[in-house]
Amino acid sequence: MKVTTSDQLPYGKNNNNNQGTTLKSTSKTLILVTLTLIILTVVPLYYPLHRYPSTHASTGDATVVSPVYHPQDEVITINDNHHKCDVFSGEWVPNPDAPYYTNMTCWAIHEHQNCQKYGRPDSDFMKWKWKPDGCHLPVFNPYQFLEIVRDKSLAFVGDSVGRNQMQSLICMLSRVEYPIDKSTTKDENFKHWYYVSYNFTLATYWSPFLVKAQEASSDGPTHTGLFDLYLDEFDEKWTTQIDGFNYLIINAGHWFWRPALYYVNRQVVGCRFCQLENITDYPMTFGYRKAIRTAFNAINSRQNFKGITILRTFAPMHFEGGEWNSGGDCVRKMPFKSNEITLEGVNLELYMTQIEEFKRGEKMGKNKGLKYRLLDTTQAMLLRPDGHPSRYGHWPNENVTLYNDCVHWCLPGPIDTWSDFLLHTLKMEGLRSVEEKSHPRG
Repeated sequence: MKVTTSDQLPYGKNNNNNQGTTLKSTSKTLILVTLTLIILTVVPLYYPLHRYPSTHASTGDATVVSPVYHPQDEVITINDNHHKCDVFSGEWVPNPDAPYYTNMTCWAIHEHQNCQKYGRPDSDFMKWKWKPDGCHLPVFNPYQFLEIVRDKSLAFVGDSVGRNQMQSLICMLSRVEYPIDKSTTKDENFKHWYYVSYNFTLATYWSPFLVKAQEASSDGPTHTGLFDLYLDEFDEKWTTQIDGFNYLIINAGHWFWRPALYYVNRQVVGCRFCQLENITDYPMTFGYRKAIRTAFNAINSRQNFKGITILRTFAPMHFEGGEWNSGGDCVRKMPFKSNEITLEGVNLELYMTQIEEFKRGEKMGKNKGLKYRLLDTTQAMLLRPDGHPSRYGHWPNENVTLYNDCVHWCLPGPIDTWSDFLLHTLKMEGLRSVEEKSHPRG
């Protein structure tokens, strides 16, 4: 990888080609020296990432130090035992080196996940890493990641936890480069970011139900809205936009707890807690299963989509002492051990629904030459009740209607490990590609 150093920049060069030129007067020399010192002092202040271009205006007054470049960071190695190891099964172990960015060095953190800014008093929740049971999962290496995705593109499709993941990834990559905003709209739900040095595009598409949906009422039985979900119809806001992407990460889950009317063939077939007469009330997995299936059908129906689809499994909530709207909170300060909590109840049903529909979509996609991969974050995140914003997503005296947030994840925080998982997945994909070329079928 070519790395631009300061002596390659216009303001970092010293031109001595005119050695034979008559020396200027002392006063003029002093003026030139003074101006040079001013330039060399001021320019880095305005360009703290002078090696990494960015046009984003919201970097604020954060002081960001460009990382020291190590050639070995580009060397991508894969241990053979990863073939036999489930990296998604393991424990959280202390990591004193974390975090790898702060809310002062990364502008991409959403306000409601900026826990340090809003007074969260503890910091231990940031100092853990995931240790698989049977192998080693390296900490995320931003250089390696950007080399792998050079000249490629990746899109996140789903809800605000998917956006949470994208913002975490941007922060993890900020040690190398910040992207510039290439969005064609001002809508924050549909963003395109571009990494100039790597010709890498990162995008997000808002689709919390993955299928066509609209809000039928802003109130509804739980005062969180009542939605019309067209379970057999594609959400074309994202399905028509994916053809050029190399990687597609989709997620959904938490919005299916909201009251909704279920439509198939434009006819109401039931609902989720709509409390309307003569309409069958189904468990949330009814609509969830059909929505995921329709999303995979949409992907598999695209004639020009040749990318890899990655399903990121849902991350459980951690409300204790009540539900989200009845005083529930998440106040734990430590991760669980794997033997201290079990995936059960609705969480287990949602997870199994995802896995079953993933296998179905993967089988259909394989017949069309498409690849599906699983980013199985559920078990790891089940063990992290300590990583949510709770009440630290706004000022205590702020006049806002917000509940304790035990759904999203503080940044920095446990969700940064998803980048470890993602990099591992991309490495293994590269290994598969090499093996397929070395041992072609037929």
